[in-house]
Amino acid sequence: MSENIISVKDLYHRYGDFTAVDGISFDVKEGEIFSFLGPNGAGKSTAINVLTTLLPLQEGSATVAGHNVAEDPQKVRESIGIVFQDVTLDRDMTCREILDFHGNLYRMPSTERRKRIDELLALVQLENKQDTRTKQLSGGMKRRLEIARGLMTRPRVLFLDEPTIGLDPQTRMRMWDYIKAVNEEGTTIFLTTHYMDEADHLSDRISIIDKGQIIITGSSYELKNTLGEDLIYLETSDMSGTIPILSGMELVKEVRKKSKGLTAMLDGDGTKILPRIIETLSAEGIKVSVVNLKKPSMDDVFVHYTGRELRDEGAEKSSSAITRAGRR
Repeated sequence: MSENIISVKDLYHRYGDFTAVDGISFDVKEGEIFSFLGPNGAGKSTAINVLTTLLPLQEGSATVAGHNVAEDPQKVRESIGIVFQDVTLDRDMTCREILDFHGNLYRMPSTERRKRIDELLALVQLENKQDTRTKQLSGGMKRRLEIARGLMTRPRVLFLDEPTIGLDPQTRMRMWDYIKAVNEEGTTIFLTTHYMDEADHLSDRISIIDKGQIIITGSSYELKNTLGEDLIYLETSDMSGTIPILSGMELVKEVRKKSKGLTAMLDGDGTKILPRIIETLSAEGIKVSVVNLKKPSMDDVFVHYTGRELRDEGAEKSSSAITRAGRR
């Protein structure tokens, strides 16, 4: 079993009276893609800024690549790469110049720098854009270049804070391929996202985070499986009478009321259980007007554990401002 490359225990971070990170504990295994999934403002960026030493550790403990975030921040910074939410590329530098400048900052020898730049430009498929100024690149190309920059020093952990925000769906899916390719090279990926499909598609494990707290952690399969094998959504002629009938049926794990209808979580094959449900309700004089059978999704998981759909209310203003200040 892989060892933990990140360990966090009872981490808190406050901005005045506002608690952005509220006592979270988690581990990230070496070599995995680990995701924080949650709405903007949930505490994702604040947590990542503490782990990357852009914010001071106020309370709790955290180690990254074996180094204590509070006691040895320089060693932490030498072990990680970061891709921020906001584009941070010099508009007038070319792709090759951006990477060369970054490698030079870390005192990489020129021969090693050139070799690494060639490798990374090939990895993110920007070889034919190496002499193009970044202001002439598309949004997707800029994000790929930022990933390449984050990998220049061969970090053990690459932090990606909302890496595909603002990109069109096709470009987002291509970015997923690049992220997987980086991971396959041996780099651990720590990803924050508010896109359900992104967390679902990329992650080995996911922590759902909301209001500064981790609600549940597991693989996509494990999280969906907590809701049952199948879900049935129903609207009937007698909703209040339907709930106790379904709750008493074998293989119905749980019944939850929705704004209009209700959802039944099933511990079995819905195609076999649904006819029994309709037959049982019919025998009680209850008519089914709407029915939908499906497999649980990450959207269902998020709603189940947080009580609402994933909202998009704008970025974490406090932590974003500090991130920008930390880059100057």
